[in-house]
This record gives sequence, C-alpha cells and structure tokens, in this order.
Amino acid sequence: MSVIESKLAELGVTLPDAPAPAANYVPYVVAGDIIYVSGQISANADGMIKGKLGADMEAEAGAEAAKTCAISLLAQLKAACGGDIDRLVRVVKLTGFVNSTADFGDQPKVINGASDFLVAALGDKGRHARSAVSAASLPFGVAVEIEAIFQIK
Repeated sequence: MSVIESKLAELGVTLPDAPAPAANYVPYVVAGDIIYVSGQISANADGMIKGKLGADMEAEAGAEAAKTCAISLLAQLKAACGGDIDRLVRVVKLTGFVNSTADFGDQPKVINGASDFLVAALGDKGRHARSAVSAASLPFGVAVEIEAIFQIK
C-alpha cells in the first residue's frame, strides 16, 4: 500500500475506482508534470449527493459533499499516475462550484470540506490555491463539483 493510501486508510477512506466521465470529455489530462482533473461531482457509495445550499442543505452537509469530491479527485489522480499516487508532489489548485441560492455566501465553508480533507490526508502536499464560487445549478442537481490541478514527479 502506498504512503498516501496508508494515510487515507488511517482516516477511514479507501479510494474508489476513478469515476467515468458523464459526457464527451476525458477525466484528466497529463501535461508534463501537471495533471488537470475534470470536475468531480459530490457522490458516495449511496449515489449522488444532491441539494442546493441555502435552500435544502446547510454548509456542514455541503462540506461533507465537498469531501466526497476530493476523494474522487484523488481517485482520478491515482489513475492518471498509473496507480502510483505517491508520485504526487502537491495539490496546486482547486476550483469549487457550490449549487447555492443567490443569497448564500458560505461557499468557502463548503469547499473547506475538500481543502481540510486534502491537508489531513496529504499534509503540506495538500495545501493549495483555491476558488470557491456559487453556481445557479450543477449537473444532475448535485450540491458540489470540484476540479483540481496536481503536480507530480
């Protein structure tokens, strides 16, 4: 088991198989030592996590949904690295989209669910630049979608 996967296991997380794309795009692109991972939607073993922050979902539940996006991002990273996730140098940037009402302003608290998880799992390698923005709607009605940029060796 890799160092990163051992740490994930300590946190009670096993990486799933990388989710397949839902439309005409690739799940990731490798350009030199940079991996661009397409947006990963909030989902767990029970299916998609749907909701609109500020209407039928609170920030804490949104943060849990964002954590599931981060787990999928790591699954895509592992696939992009040919199974060797320990090639990760660092998380460079996250862009988080929050399905929220016009008056909801806690997008950063929601995306903290992904950011906090990545730092807990990866230590300093998990620290990253970030954007957290509102979206009027997201695919399939999911609560959160996050894309990422990673650096590898």
